[in-house]
Order: sequence, then structure tokens, then C-alpha cells
Amino acid sequence: MQNVDTTKYVIYADITAEGIVERPDVVGAIFGQTEGLLGSDLDLRDLQKTGRLGRIDVQISSAGGRSNGTISIPSSFDKVETAILAAALETIDRVGPCIARIGINRIEDVRASKRRYVIDRAKRIIVEMFAENILETEEITEEIKQSVRIEEITHIGSDRLPAGPNVHDSDAILVVEGRADVLNLLKYGIKNAVAVGGTNIPPTVTDLCAKKVVTAFTDGDRGGELIIKELLQVADIDYVARAPEGKSVEDLTQKEIVRALRQKIPVEQILDQYKIRNHVKRRRDLTTKRKSLIKERPFCIRNVAERAEAIAPRMIMPREVILGVAEPIGEIESLASEIGAETEREWYIQHVDELDGTLSARLFDKEQNILKEVAVRDLARELKESNGSINGVIFDGVVTQRILDIAAEKGLEYLIGAKLGNIAKSPVCIRVITKEA
Repeated sequence: MQNVDTTKYVIYADITAEGIVERPDVVGAIFGQTEGLLGSDLDLRDLQKTGRLGRIDVQISSAGGRSNGTISIPSSFDKVETAILAAALETIDRVGPCIARIGINRIEDVRASKRRYVIDRAKRIIVEMFAENILETEEITEEIKQSVRIEEITHIGSDRLPAGPNVHDSDAILVVEGRADVLNLLKYGIKNAVAVGGTNIPPTVTDLCAKKVVTAFTDGDRGGELIIKELLQVADIDYVARAPEGKSVEDLTQKEIVRALRQKIPVEQILDQYKIRNHVKRRRDLTTKRKSLIKERPFCIRNVAERAEAIAPRMIMPREVILGVAEPIGEIESLASEIGAETEREWYIQHVDELDGTLSARLFDKEQNILKEVAVRDLARELKESNGSINGVIFDGVVTQRILDIAAEKGLEYLIGAKLGNIAKSPVCIRVITKEA
């Protein structure tokens, strides 16, 4: 019998016989025709009795008057003696009454197979066992932070919505999609986020949106767009921020989160982008809300008289819009002929027509030269980072309170947009003109 503890090699051979033969015939032929061939030291019967040679295994079948099969013999000899035994098998030319031919297929090194098993198993042990038990310093720190974040997360309302601990106390909140988004924002210290849990917006979120300045922060995929459209119908949001295309809020890094929130878009522009005109939902009084949440700050460096005196000689605009009353461009065209400013008015009409439908903005200097053209979503950032060289802006978007505040703070003389948004306070030192009344 085969001694599995001492087996070093296994000889595999193929056998073909010109007739019908069975296993006992093949085993008898192997013992009979190799007897005395290699001397008494390598006699197969003696070797099998002493355990140096294992059990001879024969698998053979017959078909069409021919027999074919395989032979395997375990050996505990070294490679030289095993090769001699293998070569001896090929000298067998008859099995019973039939002509036969035996050819060595391969000799398998059992120890090599065991070594391969040891290596593969060791790899799995390292991955499965050591990785679970050994934590690096960073992993320990992250695990503690994660547990703290989970403890910080709260649930609000009858809907038990996941939210940050500061949602009720903050004047402004972020509305995100799911619990993982809230956890990721908590990771970077943003504690005023609440999750809606899908496209079916819960009443708790609707009530919160009626009381606070709300930014909808959604994934950069189709699902995020659907949630925004749902929020526009049932809740009162003020701004929209999106994760980069194809990314989720729960996967964003701190830098990506900050960039996305800086590029948030006023809801008026989103309504215009989605072609939503008549909202069936009654919007709350934005003037009251924003006055209570936005700090008043000075808008003009010069007083109104000085500003008017500086602007008047160049006749950039035919009339000044005061206290947020914007004039449509059609009305400006009719007034231009009366004041003899036909040449002066044509320069911005052309830019308005070229920008129509592009959602872009053009920045101008005092000589009416284009300094830069940017996307409307980047307009607020460009104005904030400007060094005083911008004199006015023409853009295909909504003139919002935020844009107006920044423009006045930077000393711009005029803003020309597609339409006027909800303005709570309007400086008298800046002209506002819109394409639509």
C-alpha cells in the first residue's frame, strides 16, 4: 500500500493494448515483465512489500476492440531511482495475450505540490487572520474617529432621519441623500446635515426647509438630479450643490466637499435650468428669512452722488435701477433713442444675445473690454477673487442677492442678467438690468 508519509514522487503513465484487457492483467504484466530486469535491489514486489513503492493504481477501459487507460505508481525513492523505475515500465510490450504499449506521461514531485499548498495557504492566513488582528496606528485612530462620528449622529423627527447634532441650532442646513453622506460630512466637521433617505421627501425635511437657509447637496448622478427635482416640488430650498459627476457625497474628500459647496447655485437658476416656471408650491417670504440670517454690510465705497457723477459721462446705462427694480432690455432700447445713446447701448445688447442659453458670464473692465468669460456657477468665486479690475458683468443667469452683494462689495457699476431673483436689499450704487421684466 502507498505510504503517504514517505511518498516523494508519483509516476503517471498511459497504456494502450490491442485487445480487451483488465486491471489485474496490467498489474500482472508490470510485476512479471520487470522481474529480474533491474536486479534484486529494484524488484517491484520486494519494493512494494517494504513500502518503498506504493500501490499500483490502474484505470482502464475498452472500446472497439482496444483498451486504453492510465497507470500511477507512488515512489519514495530519489529522482534517479524513480526515473529508472519509470523507464522500466516502458519496456513492457504485452499485457496478457495482447500487444501493449506503455508511455510515461509525467512524474509529479509530491513535495513541490505540498510546497505550493503551503505557500498558498500561508498567503490566505496572512490576509485573513493577521489583517484582522493587527491594526496600524492610522487604523486605530480612524476606528476611534468613526465610533465618535457614529455617536454624534442623531435622528430627528417622527421619520427618524439621520442628521448631524447641529441641525436644529444652525440657521443653515445641508440636505443630503443618505446616512453615509451625513457620516462623511461629520468626518470633516460638518454637523448641520440631514438625510432625506430617498426621493420620497419626508415631512420633517419639508418643515426644516421652511425655517432655515437650505442647500441641497446631492450625488453627481441621475439619482441626485431626481432628488433635486423632488425637493423643488415639495420643499423650500435656497441653493443646490452637486458632487462631481459620477461621484457620491459619501466618497468625497474634504477638499472636494469644500469645492462643491463653494460652487453651489441659487435655486432661481436651477428653476430656470429645469424650465420650471410656475411653481405650484407657495414659496415663503425670502426677504424676511434672509434679512434675519444675512448680516448687513456696507455696499458702496462712494456715496450715491459721487457714483452718479463718475458714471454719467460714459453713459454705460441709460437709466439706473434703484431699490431692486430691474428694467427689461426691451424698455432700454426704446429709451435709448430718446436720449441719443444709440451707439452707447449697442455694445451690451450684442453680449446679451451671444450669451443667451449658454449659462456663461463675461467680466468687463472700465473700457468695456472682456476680461474673462466663466460659467455662471463660478461667477461668485471669480468676483470674490477679483482685485478691483472688474467694472461690470453680463451673464446668462439670475441676478441673486448673493451675486448683488458681492458685486456691490467689489465696487462694480452694473450687473446685466437674464432675470431678477428674490432680492431682500438692493444697493443704490449699482445698476441692475435684466432681459425679462
